[in-house]
Amino acid sequence: MKSFYLTDAGKVRSHNEDSVIIVKNQGNDYLMAIADGMGGHSAGEVASSIAIGYLGKYFKETFFNMSKVDAVNWIRDAFSEINTLIFQHEKTHPESKGMGTTLVLAILTKDYLLFGNVGDSSGFVMKDDKLHKVTYDHTLVNLLVSAGELTREEASVHPKKNVLMKALGAATSVEVDIFDCDMDISEILLSSDGLTNMLDKEQIEKVLLSDLDVEDKVIRLIQKANNRGGTDNISVAYLIRSEEGDE
Repeated sequence: MKSFYLTDAGKVRSHNEDSVIIVKNQGNDYLMAIADGMGGHSAGEVASSIAIGYLGKYFKETFFNMSKVDAVNWIRDAFSEINTLIFQHEKTHPESKGMGTTLVLAILTKDYLLFGNVGDSSGFVMKDDKLHKVTYDHTLVNLLVSAGELTREEASVHPKKNVLMKALGAATSVEVDIFDCDMDISEILLSSDGLTNMLDKEQIEKVLLSDLDVEDKVIRLIQKANNRGGTDNISVAYLIRSEEGDE
């Protein structure tokens, strides 16, 4: 496997509220995750750090030889625990009230690939040189598109396109979307909406299909998002599957 991740504040925001991780456990299973925090007084940065910090530790300490069913439950438990940790932090840090975070993750083992998602950070796979979005954005405009009240084109320029319907820290219980993905894929990409609001799927796909190495593809994606305005923090986690073994 070859993997790389990077986060960037973008061109407009004064600080970065995204957190990102790729980690491998002793069984050569991979966890990739991106959290996009929200809330004033750097609270969003804290919320995303709580999510990613907990996930990395929890994965390394508890994720061993899990069946797919057990892994699905592991994902649900992880999201629930992170939600609880955010609420606990708010209780002891009143200045953090209202903080929250999106969270998208992918778990890749030799037997299965699972995605978990709350919010509007995105998970993609590359199959037969075509990029496919796996996750569903929990946004107001996506809800309106699903209901037939907005077209995709109208949604892309809607003034409330960034209004979230779901986030960790927004309610005492959380329902995570879990996607069981075809294993016949060559690459996995996670991103915060700082990338997908600046670049469409075809533009992202073009970079991933280029001859650049793993690190340079990630850097190029962030550069392109910044060149188009960089209105938000931009985070990318990228993994290429290979038969040669782990790197």
